[in-house]
Amino acid sequence: MKQFFKFMFASMLGTLLTIVLIILIFIGMIAGIVETTGTEDAKVKANSVLHIDWKMPIRDRGSDNPFEAFDYYTMESKRPLGLNDILETLDRATDDPRIDGLFLDMETIPAGIATSQEIRNKLLEFKESGKFILSFANSYDQRGYYLASVADTIYMNPEGMVLLKGLHAQLMFFKGMFEKLDIDVQVVRGPNNKYKSAVEPLLLDKMSEANREQLEVLLNSVWGRFILALSESRGISVEELNGMADRLDLSTAEKALEMNIVDKLAYRDEVMQKLKEKTGKQEDDQLALVDFSKYMNDKQDKKTNVSKNRIAVVYAQGGIVQGRGGPDEIGAETISEAIRKARTNERVKAIVFRVNSGGGDALASEIIRREVEMAKAKMPVIVSMGDVAASGGYWISTNADYIFAQPTTITGSIGVFGVIPNFKGFFNNKLGITFDELETNENADFINIFGPMSDYQLQKLNEAIVKIYNDFTQLVATTRNLDVAYVDSIARGRVWTGSDALELGLVDQMGGLEDAIAYAAEKAGLGEDYRLSEYPERKKFIEQLLEEMTSSMETRIVDKNLGQFKTYYDRIKTLQKMQGIQARMPFFMTIN
Repeated sequence: MKQFFKFMFASMLGTLLTIVLIILIFIGMIAGIVETTGTEDAKVKANSVLHIDWKMPIRDRGSDNPFEAFDYYTMESKRPLGLNDILETLDRATDDPRIDGLFLDMETIPAGIATSQEIRNKLLEFKESGKFILSFANSYDQRGYYLASVADTIYMNPEGMVLLKGLHAQLMFFKGMFEKLDIDVQVVRGPNNKYKSAVEPLLLDKMSEANREQLEVLLNSVWGRFILALSESRGISVEELNGMADRLDLSTAEKALEMNIVDKLAYRDEVMQKLKEKTGKQEDDQLALVDFSKYMNDKQDKKTNVSKNRIAVVYAQGGIVQGRGGPDEIGAETISEAIRKARTNERVKAIVFRVNSGGGDALASEIIRREVEMAKAKMPVIVSMGDVAASGGYWISTNADYIFAQPTTITGSIGVFGVIPNFKGFFNNKLGITFDELETNENADFINIFGPMSDYQLQKLNEAIVKIYNDFTQLVATTRNLDVAYVDSIARGRVWTGSDALELGLVDQMGGLEDAIAYAAEKAGLGEDYRLSEYPERKKFIEQLLEEMTSSMETRIVDKNLGQFKTYYDRIKTLQKMQGIQARMPFFMTIN
């Protein structure tokens, strides 16, 4: 018995020591994570240069949680940057007498075209303050050069290149895969929704003529804006720039210099020396380079606004789904609750609804739209469209008092469709699995994904889709003060750029998030007496920590095994959610 207790207590002591050790290791991890995520003060000195080398994806809304998107495998932070934080930080840097200029140190910008345009406009404001912007990269892709083109001086490695080549849209089609797997995809589109091409990857093996037409117009419109911005910044005609792109003239650094695309060829150490000169440093002095993330998170330098008035900024980014939704999704329940909380908060005087979505579930879109309508009855509601606010993304925007979009925002896509997969052939012929059924009523199997729909069931589904399409066009006509027939003529699932949408009457003004906030303040009669409140509210720390650890593990496994092919995996995952009636844009598209 003595031996039993001896071993029992020894075991208990070992377990206790193990637990203590795990806790100490976890505390060490926490300290390391916090240290590596740039939450310490920036320690800005006089004659500093703000160093911009954004590598993580840029989303509409940032996060102050150091664990968000943390890779527990590499112990590195991959937390996305927020457009809201970037714009606010650049404003601070503009007014900060310790910051002499900006150093753009990147080959690309990890953001969509409209988001890039919003950041570029803010950089132009910074430049107008009289402070310098200097850019360097070993090579530039088109998006990186788009941002770099605002710089006073553009440097590039002597062995680099500028990949100016025009826009290329690539669509993925799954028809052949479904045929090989014996999966029948039953699709119903609304009346004359020939441009509602989100279903084409399921039915065709190439673009329809209607889809090719709309994408050609879309790409040319976006490229036109893009190339015009470069022309204005560099003093090179649009015709010359297009010629360079057609001929791939800028494949060598010497050509880029000769054609005035870059100003100087230099190595990084030479650029660092130039930055010293611009900030009054001697050759042996240390350059005061301030990391953007640390400056952004520097709490000591941020001004405190004590106003009791609030403008609520409600962020809706991702595909629209019913329920709470997951990461990168707009859950109808979550966003509706956020709008409701803002509407019922007595301190909130206006709402800015930031929409960045290609749509999704039609019913979920309607649930969110209803909350916007109720909020509008109480206070001004202003929509700010991001990279995309199409189909369901446009649906949830319709009831706003005013809509802002960037010229390169993708919007419209007013249309609906239904997708019901039939897996019977796959299970029967590929897996050897069969089904037998009983039902109490003639259509009790509506909707059944393990068998074909009858003609009558397809008819009923079509009736529902026609009604939703008519409701959609009527909604747009009513809220935009347009004729229904006219809305139908520009709808039919067709996508438009923000600049085209302005001419068509689908949006009210070109502008970004800050423009929408300023307009909301004006409509609410607040002047500058307000503070911003962001919705939805962040999850509790422990909930977000556990969620991030789980999602990080899944993402790591997928990234490691699929690498560059992960994009195709993501698109197939999206297909799984296309069941029932959808209001989506043609999202199976990559623009390079």
